Amino acid sequence: MLVNGQWKGNWQPVQKADEKGRFVRQVSGFRNWITPDGRPGPTGEGGFEAEADRYRLYVALICPWASRTLIAQKLKGLEELIPVTVVNPMLGDDGWEFGGYDGADEDPLFGSRYMHELYTRADNHFTGRATVPVLWDMKRNVMVNNESADILRMFDTVFEHLAPSDLRLYPLDLAEEIDALNPHIYDLLNNGVYKSGFASTQEAYDEAVDGVFSMLDELEDRLQGDYIFGDRLTETDIRTFVTLIRFDAAYHGIFKTNRRQIKDYPRLNAYMERIYRFPGVAETVDMDHITRGYYSIKALNPSRIRPTGPAHINALIASAKP
Repeated sequence: MLVNGQWKGNWQPVQKADEKGRFVRQVSGFRNWITPDGRPGPTGEGGFEAEADRYRLYVALICPWASRTLIAQKLKGLEELIPVTVVNPMLGDDGWEFGGYDGADEDPLFGSRYMHELYTRADNHFTGRATVPVLWDMKRNVMVNNESADILRMFDTVFEHLAPSDLRLYPLDLAEEIDALNPHIYDLLNNGVYKSGFASTQEAYDEAVDGVFSMLDELEDRLQGDYIFGDRLTETDIRTFVTLIRFDAAYHGIFKTNRRQIKDYPRLNAYMERIYRFPGVAETVDMDHITRGYYSIKALNPSRIRPTGPAHINALIASAKP
């Protein structure tokens, strides 16, 4: 991680744990918002007006948080407005790296070798983990935001005058319900799989894995229509999907969330496949990057050998190829 702008030690998956061995996730540190007119958003400072070719999105295809933003970029038709740079899926001693893997890009702006170099460029005294996604302002050469939930919501509306869309991921009539459900899914499922995988005590693991499967059970019972809120795809579905699509291929094994697979939940499995086949979504899912990335975490898998399955996920991925 970075300490006062200096890279210290080898990358480790767990930066912090509480007194009971529970994994504690770092809070995102860059929280400015792009707005249609450049006025300040809900957090941070102003000066980030929505313009074409001004912003770049850095992502890792292994990462569910980054994939939220990439899906929104695709579904909202922002590909021509906001270019994307994909980092290497394998997490080495220096964290996220540019290039060196099929489908991974070099840093086109600064020729950086590692993502942490962008963080020190943004703040030469930064302390913390160099995470993705990163939304970068190419005009001011500053980091706008590294919180996926913010970026997902920005992409839904702020570029509407440049790329009109009938799809609304955060519709106002569902806003209250979305805001109530999102943290629940995040705590028990999205972050719950990480809390299971990175638990350092049996107690912490048991608590986390109980939460994961209670949330899956709850979602299985809730799903009566095509999506969580009936017939409309929302940001809550995107936030849920990115965990589900990684579950059987990665989390079930590497994070020890192995009581059941998503395929064992008829409604959830159909829901996951439905979203995967939603136009634009399959392009954001790279199972090679996902499995290579998770099974490269040396603290959990010292040999870095990755499994070849599961067959049903391989079949799903193959079914959407052109």
